[in-house]
Amino acid sequence: MVGAGGMAGHWVRHFLPDFRNRMEIVALVDVRPDPLKASGDFLELSESRRFNTAAEAFEKVEADFCIIVVPPAFHAEGVQLASARKMDILSEKPIADTWAATVEIARMARLAGVRMQVVQNYRYTPRVAAFRKAIQDGRIGRLNYLVSRFAADYRQRNAWGAFRHEIPHTLLIEGAIHHLDQLRNLAGADCRSISGYEWRPEQESFDGEPCGLFTMAFTNETHGVYEGNCLEAGTQNSWYEEFYRAEGDDGALILDRDHVVRLIRNHPGQAPHTEEIPLEPLPYEGHKAIIDQFLLWLEGGPTPPTAIEDNIKSAAMLFGAIQASENNQVVDVQALVQEAQN
Repeated sequence: MVGAGGMAGHWVRHFLPDFRNRMEIVALVDVRPDPLKASGDFLELSESRRFNTAAEAFEKVEADFCIIVVPPAFHAEGVQLASARKMDILSEKPIADTWAATVEIARMARLAGVRMQVVQNYRYTPRVAAFRKAIQDGRIGRLNYLVSRFAADYRQRNAWGAFRHEIPHTLLIEGAIHHLDQLRNLAGADCRSISGYEWRPEQESFDGEPCGLFTMAFTNETHGVYEGNCLEAGTQNSWYEEFYRAEGDDGALILDRDHVVRLIRNHPGQAPHTEEIPLEPLPYEGHKAIIDQFLLWLEGGPTPPTAIEDNIKSAAMLFGAIQASENNQVVDVQALVQEAQN
């Protein structure tokens, strides 16, 4: 496992223990001694299985696969080391911090013939599953367009973890990759084009851009709108409490921070009708659902929905959004996907 502190610490303590009968961490990597010691002690790993560099860990320890949970700028090294050893990969999102690195990572995994899955945990919650099923079941008729809103108060410096306040394209790289992938998931189609803007208001919290507004068109003629704000001073729609709205020709679906999926129909001459869609439990939620899919894949099961061959399409939305803002243009997302697949 590459990474031991921060989000990786949550993996070690809260996600992976449920799978201890199916997998075992045999080596742990972190450049920082304190999280390496804390997570290593929790795992009861010997000192000989704790490493300050990924290169040394891959050289000295045999493993079946690796998990990469470090900031996106450092994903490429882990993928390169794993690919060289024909080792399968489970990686946090986004695939990388630049489009060039994303394309290179996809190429390395493809040429090495290794299985690589990207964590898109927000697909697998009861609230989103019920919302998506209602769309698929035709509860609102033909889907016309989708709206997604993420808003969190990170106005205090380092409130979102120090590195996120320092990197460029903060909202898109660390936030919107969840929500753009979710819009693909809900639309049931790939993104054809994207346009819009990211920006940084006058403030001292972020060095990069914490705000963004984007519109997109999907290959099934559905459209989408994304609003993201890491400086929200009003109504919060933070992690796992994002707002979604689906507009169809026979009604609308709304999901807000109260986790209630509401179906609303309004027909001429009739009183408006509102119905709550019940939520049903999932076998695994969030990260645990992804880990289960990955292990089943390694055991001979089906290719998971967020394998890199598919997730590259969400990454293309992310970097298409960056290009759209930088160049004041509508970006052809399908052309980016073709570039990555060649």
